[in-house]
Amino acid sequence: MMGTGKPVTKITLAAPQPKQEQFLEATAKYVAYGGARGGGKSWAVRMKAQILCFCYPGYRALILRRTYQELLKNHIQVLQRELYQVSKYNGTEKTLTFLNGSTIEFGYCKRESDVERYRGLEYDAIFLDEGTFFTYFQFRTLAASVRGIGKVPRRMYITCNPGGVGHAWVKRLFVDRLYEKGEDPSDYVFIPAKVDDNPILMEHDPDYVKFLDSLPNGIREAWRDGDWDVFAGQFFTEFSRETHVVDPVEAQKWWRWYVTIDYGMDMLAAYLIAVDETGTAWVTDEAYEGRDLGDGHDGLIISAAATRLLKLASGRKVTWLAPPDMWNKRQESGKSAADIFRDNGIVLVKTSNNRTAGWFAVRERLKVITGKDGIKSTKLKIFRGCANLIRTLPLLIYDPNNPSDCLTEPHEITHAPDALRGFCVYWMSAPDKPGDVKGKWTKFMQDEYGRAGEDLRSYLRTIWGDPPS
Repeated sequence: MMGTGKPVTKITLAAPQPKQEQFLEATAKYVAYGGARGGGKSWAVRMKAQILCFCYPGYRALILRRTYQELLKNHIQVLQRELYQVSKYNGTEKTLTFLNGSTIEFGYCKRESDVERYRGLEYDAIFLDEGTFFTYFQFRTLAASVRGIGKVPRRMYITCNPGGVGHAWVKRLFVDRLYEKGEDPSDYVFIPAKVDDNPILMEHDPDYVKFLDSLPNGIREAWRDGDWDVFAGQFFTEFSRETHVVDPVEAQKWWRWYVTIDYGMDMLAAYLIAVDETGTAWVTDEAYEGRDLGDGHDGLIISAAATRLLKLASGRKVTWLAPPDMWNKRQESGKSAADIFRDNGIVLVKTSNNRTAGWFAVRERLKVITGKDGIKSTKLKIFRGCANLIRTLPLLIYDPNNPSDCLTEPHEITHAPDALRGFCVYWMSAPDKPGDVKGKWTKFMQDEYGRAGEDLRSYLRTIWGDPPS
């Protein structure tokens, strides 16, 4: 026997609350539980995993959280303490093994790419605890791993609160019940639970209930009442695939071209953007490479990044936009990243690193205007091929400590929006359409030229022509 070595004939499981009981008895393929804080979600996850492992010898369950520390506190330590007589925990493999051969594996996905470690594996049940901290890509990738042979229940269980990067897909599937082609409504069940449905917590921790009641408007409705419409948490609620994502169009010769970059050894995110005579920006192509994509991906040194960027520009005369930190001198060489990019054929133009101003500029670009004819228009159009910008923009969520900014985690989803922010905050004039007056320099162009060094001035003359005398 494991644990004490003494025979164990009976394990007594605690009685669930009514909403928890509904969760334990649910038989749909995808079961979501929660919607508000204090509903006893973690307890329900641990209990359901135990029951499945006790009832079906050899059962394989996986419990996932965002970080290992969350797993350790909410699940691993508790289950070790409760099941020490009938199971053994392997800290290296992060797996709890029962006497009947069933296992509960514990995993975490801090980065979106971490989900790849589970691709191709087989589990009978997967639990996404705090499911709104997982992206839709992670959910679909993990769902493909719920499979196997033998007649045992194969399901996915999701606990959730409003907000987080996964708010949109959880709300669509389980709350709004809006299904796309290939999705069977009968596969999805949502069991809402609030703190009022957990009388044990209300009795033993009344201060927590008072805390929920004291929250400000918006957050209180979400955390206390489980209202999915009040606090979505998405930073760019203006973004709409229907309006902002378009099929490629033919760029005109007079359009002005930019490449805006977010660069570090962890990631290169760059976008080729054309501005037409109306001031509309067309994001036409992207470069998105680096370590943050997960195993098998390496960061690019500056020379390699420059080669990739020149390929992105495809011989066009472009203005290269980069954040101010690219001009920081490196102690070992005395050169900045901007210096090394210049040595490799790319002369960078400095943008603003003011995040608040930058995000406001992005919102102005994303703003949807409905004309008198009912047609919606916007000053930012993104070609469908720019998959990572399209994917990450709606995943940004508000920083609860600074409502003018977004969270910088998960880090992987911030690179593309940061690159776009650099472009949007960089004020530029619309290009002249053929037939318009040529050689017209705006005040902005004159100011930019006046601040530039000789290398940059030479480069700007190739784009804008000679300055007025």
